Amino acid sequence: MKHINLKITGKVQGVFFRASTKAVADQMGVKGMVKNEKDGSVYVEAEADALTLELFVDWCKTGPEKAKVENVEIAAGEPKNYRNFEVVKKNLFW
Repeated sequence: MKHINLKITGKVQGVFFRASTKAVADQMGVKGMVKNEKDGSVYVEAEADALTLELFVDWCKTGPEKAKVENVEIAAGEPKNYRNFEVVKKNLFW
Protein backbone atom coordinates (compact mmCIF):
# COMPACT_ATOMS: atom_id res chain seq x y z
CA MET A 1 0.00 0.00 0.00
CA LYS A 2 1.39 3.37 -1.06
CA HIS A 3 0.23 6.85 -0.05
CA ILE A 4 0.54 9.96 -2.21
CA ASN A 5 -0.52 13.58 -1.80
CA LEU A 6 -1.57 15.52 -4.88
CA LYS A 7 -1.98 19.25 -5.43
CA ILE A 8 -3.94 19.84 -8.60
CA THR A 9 -4.01 23.33 -10.08
CA GLY A 10 -5.83 24.98 -12.98
CA LYS A 11 -9.58 25.31 -13.45
CA VAL A 12 -10.37 22.60 -10.93
CA GLN A 13 -13.00 24.15 -8.64
CA GLY A 14 -16.64 24.51 -9.67
CA VAL A 15 -16.31 21.77 -12.30
CA PHE A 16 -17.34 18.73 -10.20
CA PHE A 17 -13.69 17.77 -9.70
CA ARG A 18 -14.17 16.46 -6.15
CA ALA A 19 -17.28 14.40 -6.96
CA SER A 20 -15.68 13.00 -10.11
CA THR A 21 -12.49 12.17 -8.24
CA LYS A 22 -14.49 10.25 -5.63
CA ALA A 23 -16.38 8.31 -8.33
CA VAL A 24 -13.13 7.34 -10.07
CA ALA A 25 -11.42 6.48 -6.77
CA ASP A 26 -14.35 4.28 -5.73
CA GLN A 27 -14.28 2.45 -9.08
CA MET A 28 -10.52 1.88 -8.82
CA GLY A 29 -10.48 0.94 -5.14
CA VAL A 30 -8.43 3.98 -4.12
CA LYS A 31 -8.88 5.12 -0.51
CA GLY A 32 -8.31 8.67 0.76
CA MET A 33 -9.84 12.12 0.48
CA VAL A 34 -10.26 15.15 -1.76
CA LYS A 35 -10.90 18.78 -0.86
CA ASN A 36 -10.87 22.26 -2.34
CA GLU A 37 -8.15 24.61 -1.11
CA LYS A 38 -8.45 28.35 -0.56
CA ASP A 39 -5.88 29.05 -3.32
CA GLY A 40 -8.19 27.49 -5.95
CA SER A 41 -6.38 24.15 -6.10
CA VAL A 42 -7.67 20.70 -5.20
CA TYR A 43 -5.81 18.57 -2.64
CA VAL A 44 -5.98 14.77 -2.74
CA GLU A 45 -4.62 12.08 -0.46
CA ALA A 46 -4.73 8.65 -2.09
CA GLU A 47 -3.79 5.14 -1.00
CA ALA A 48 -3.62 2.02 -3.15
CA ASP A 49 -1.06 -0.23 -4.81
CA ALA A 50 1.52 1.44 -7.06
CA LEU A 51 -0.13 0.53 -10.39
CA THR A 52 -3.57 1.70 -9.27
CA LEU A 53 -2.13 5.00 -8.03
CA GLU A 54 -0.37 5.50 -11.34
CA LEU A 55 -3.67 5.09 -13.20
CA PHE A 56 -5.45 7.34 -10.69
CA VAL A 57 -2.83 10.09 -11.14
CA ASP A 58 -3.21 9.78 -14.93
CA TRP A 59 -6.94 10.49 -14.52
CA CYS A 60 -6.24 13.43 -12.18
CA LYS A 61 -4.01 15.00 -14.85
CA THR A 62 -7.13 15.40 -17.01
CA GLY A 63 -9.99 15.41 -14.49
CA PRO A 64 -13.67 15.72 -15.39
CA GLU A 65 -14.87 17.14 -18.68
CA LYS A 66 -15.07 20.82 -17.68
CA ALA A 67 -11.78 20.91 -15.78
CA LYS A 68 -8.59 22.42 -17.20
CA VAL A 69 -5.76 20.84 -15.21
CA GLU A 70 -2.52 22.82 -15.49
CA ASN A 71 -0.32 20.95 -13.03
CA VAL A 72 -0.32 17.98 -10.67
CA GLU A 73 2.28 17.97 -7.90
CA ILE A 74 2.87 14.52 -6.41
CA ALA A 75 4.49 13.83 -3.06
CA ALA A 76 4.91 10.51 -1.27
CA GLY A 77 3.44 10.28 2.20
CA GLU A 78 2.96 7.86 5.07
CA PRO A 79 -0.10 5.58 4.77
CA LYS A 80 -3.01 6.66 6.96
CA ASN A 81 -5.05 3.49 6.35
CA TYR A 82 -8.13 5.23 5.00
CA ARG A 83 -11.21 2.98 4.96
CA ASN A 84 -12.89 4.70 1.98
CA PHE A 85 -12.60 7.76 -0.24
CA GLU A 86 -14.38 10.87 0.93
CA VAL A 87 -15.07 14.39 -0.26
CA VAL A 88 -14.20 16.95 2.41
CA LYS A 89 -16.83 19.66 2.03
CA LYS A 90 -15.49 22.42 4.28
CA ASN A 91 -12.07 23.61 5.22
CA LEU A 92 -12.20 24.70 8.86
CA PHE A 93 -9.49 27.30 8.28
CA TRP A 94 -11.42 29.58 5.90
